[in-house]
Amino acid sequence: MLVQNQPNSISIRNNVKILGSGTRTLLFANGFGCDQNMWRYVTPAFESDYRIILFDYVGSGKSDISAYIAERYATLQGYVKDVLEICEELQLHDVIFVGHSVSGMVGLLAGIEQPKYFSKMIMIGPSPCYVNEGAYVGGFERKDIEGLLEMMDKNYIGWANFLGPNVMANANRPHLGEELTQSFCSTDPVIAKNFAEATFLSDNRQDLKFNTIETLVLQCAEDMIAPLEIGEYLAKSLPHSSLKVMKATGHCPHMSHPDEVIELMKEFLRLKS
Repeated sequence: MLVQNQPNSISIRNNVKILGSGTRTLLFANGFGCDQNMWRYVTPAFESDYRIILFDYVGSGKSDISAYIAERYATLQGYVKDVLEICEELQLHDVIFVGHSVSGMVGLLAGIEQPKYFSKMIMIGPSPCYVNEGAYVGGFERKDIEGLLEMMDKNYIGWANFLGPNVMANANRPHLGEELTQSFCSTDPVIAKNFAEATFLSDNRQDLKFNTIETLVLQCAEDMIAPLEIGEYLAKSLPHSSLKVMKATGHCPHMSHPDEVIELMKEFLRLKS
């Protein structure tokens, strides 16, 4: 079942699709450089019990690119607004928000700003800060991130071809890395660079303490974007949360290890229902 869009609506802007037949709502939010299609291995397992909402952030996937305003999306707050405006237009409540990578923090900020929309959060490979600082391990030195951003300017295709397979990992299934690379390449380079800066230069560590929503953090055993230390930090710093370290490797377990993601999501939803 597809959502009945109205002219000039938020649903059209964000390419919202609604599936499933349940009374409870799962809202899936993709990570940097991805779109809603990346959830296709996970969503069928929930369609009989949940209403599933998929969308693309403005500037990604099949969203309305004409709605992209660089100033709005210069920080994660612009993507938070996308989420909250979708919730408002669809009159959602008691939403279970499922966010991959940077969308974990987008969900966190949305839940802090408007907790009335959300009942639970599931974060897959989240990170509150990607830059190493003192005893904090974010996974990257600032100069490394600046180098990746510079590479995006000079050779975007080369950047995508380098990052896609390395982020996905799972070299025994190269088609997954190729799909992620193609997703990067299909995004407007200027928009991608802006989103990368908003993502990798963000620091939401001080926001964690304001979380009031029951949250499951899924941490991959090996992940170049969000190393194990991130999961351990969130376990100590994020109230109302539980951490599960997965057997999955790479940064996109919903694509590479969907069965494990589904199992842990269902376990959390049963225990917390």
